[in-house]
Amino acid sequence: MASKPGILTEWPWKPLGSYKHVVLAPWAMHSIYCFIGSRKSERDYAYFLIFPFLLLRMLHDQIWISLSRYRTAKRNNRIVDKAIEFDQVDRERNWDDQIVFNGLIFYIVRMLIPPSYSNLRFWRSDGVILTILVHMGPVEFLYYWFHRALHHHYLYSRYHSHHHSSVVTEPITSVIHPFAEHIVYFLLFAIPLVTTMVLKNASIASFVGYIIYVDFMNNMGHCNFEFIPMWLFTVFPPLKFLMYTPSYHSLHHTQFRTNYSLFMPIYDYIYGTIDRSSDSVYEKSLKRSGEEEEESADDVDVVHLTHLTTPESIYHLRIGFASLASKPHRYTYTLSQWYLQLLWPFTASCSVLVSWIYGRTFVSESNTLDKLKLQTWVVPRYIVQYNLPWRREAINSLIEEAILEADAKGVKVISLGLLNQGEELNRNGEIYLERQPNKLKIKVVDGSSLAAAVVVNSLPKTTAHVLLRGTVTANKVANAVASSLCQMGIKVATICKDDYEKLKLRIPVEAQHNLVLSTSYAAHKTKIWLVGDDLTGKEQARAPKGTIFIPYTQIPPRKLRKDCFYHSTPAMIIPPSLSNMHSCEVSSTWIKLLKLLLLPFS
Repeated sequence: MASKPGILTEWPWKPLGSYKHVVLAPWAMHSIYCFIGSRKSERDYAYFLIFPFLLLRMLHDQIWISLSRYRTAKRNNRIVDKAIEFDQVDRERNWDDQIVFNGLIFYIVRMLIPPSYSNLRFWRSDGVILTILVHMGPVEFLYYWFHRALHHHYLYSRYHSHHHSSVVTEPITSVIHPFAEHIVYFLLFAIPLVTTMVLKNASIASFVGYIIYVDFMNNMGHCNFEFIPMWLFTVFPPLKFLMYTPSYHSLHHTQFRTNYSLFMPIYDYIYGTIDRSSDSVYEKSLKRSGEEEEESADDVDVVHLTHLTTPESIYHLRIGFASLASKPHRYTYTLSQWYLQLLWPFTASCSVLVSWIYGRTFVSESNTLDKLKLQTWVVPRYIVQYNLPWRREAINSLIEEAILEADAKGVKVISLGLLNQGEELNRNGEIYLERQPNKLKIKVVDGSSLAAAVVVNSLPKTTAHVLLRGTVTANKVANAVASSLCQMGIKVATICKDDYEKLKLRIPVEAQHNLVLSTSYAAHKTKIWLVGDDLTGKEQARAPKGTIFIPYTQIPPRKLRKDCFYHSTPAMIIPPSLSNMHSCEVSSTWIKLLKLLLLPFS
């Protein structure tokens, strides 16, 4: 939001929230109906292709988002070496508003223009050349002066300051503007399109190509890493006047009063607004590329080794969809997430590619906690693969390779997330210590002690009895919770005799009398249930009214009872000093534990 929001700041469909795309539905359905219902010779391809083209633009933008965040996670040649704040992530979440707006305009214009203008040929060379020339002249010139006007304090405070709130830019920062600005931008970018329409040399290629060019240059210029090779400008020196680079536009976001040009810096050179450090910043950014790629993981203190859960969980990573990454992953979706089901064929193919291409772990996120540098590495395997006995050795090899790689790079602590620390898989990580006796300098932790402490502190202070349910003996957290509660004098009941016998061996003798074997659910009337992720609906139905279900695993039970209370999974409040944290799927629960473990090294 701008510092002093002006008129037409908000998008008209803001009240619709995530249902905003429904405004395109009537037009899209009508175009499909007309296309199918018409004879082949009478089909209006331009009208029909509007909706697929909008989807293509969204996919194009999402690819840039994922690429940028993957490069940022690896800390490769960042131009501005700062973290992205929560406010920016929230502010830039609605990046597709401008695509919805463009789609509506395309459909409305198509309905208003005569049929002779709408039946476009696929290619016309004269139209493509004219589009290029009109962009280089009127569009770039008018944008330059409009942009300078936006930096006048009156317009800047009411509109453009919203865009400049993002000092550390991402590709999608390019389209984060108030609604009023987008109206002007659309009119500017429509000049080449309208010109070719009036002169009757427009084509589908010139329309689609020009809009893709605008999207590509917008996204490229707002990346926070430099990748345009220097040899391009060496081979063709005039190119420096015709194409900007990410570092060139980054200076505009840090200096504010220089580098106003759209995509072609020529107007900054003509009117003397070129930043004098543009060339040096570009060269320095490229030089850091090779150096930082080698050093990106060498200065990391902590690595959290997580994994994928279901095929669609890739969208919940920071490199996925921001709207999903900001929320916990669920196995069922609300109506507002219907598109995930439509994306299933694409999701399945992407999942196969991820598992095939990434034969090893990959970096998905980087964070800092005070002076500690943290990274999240992902094992590209899913829950179904972890549950296959014949896949365990291969998964163990991936985990062991990650531990050895982290140890070789000087990482001090590596934490194993969820299924990477299974009792049946690797005995909670102990197998790796046995395979590498006296060789590992890195601390391998699973976070079970901290999770157990969170569960214990979640209990009401007046608690005297609890019922422990789930796969208790196979869960390290459940064992630690049972032992702690018994030592605190709290009665811990279990239904399974086998669990009772195994737990008793792990509890100090002086506290074993607090472990109770119940003969049935009815025999134990406690309303505090500590549950695992295998709690069934039938078991929930046997709980007394008002029961509090407190999970000790990362997957909470389904909320089937309206007369009971359900706690969230073991978690802690993220400290303010943690930066660049944008994904709920990163197990930040363990960060405070890791900080404590690192104290001897600091």
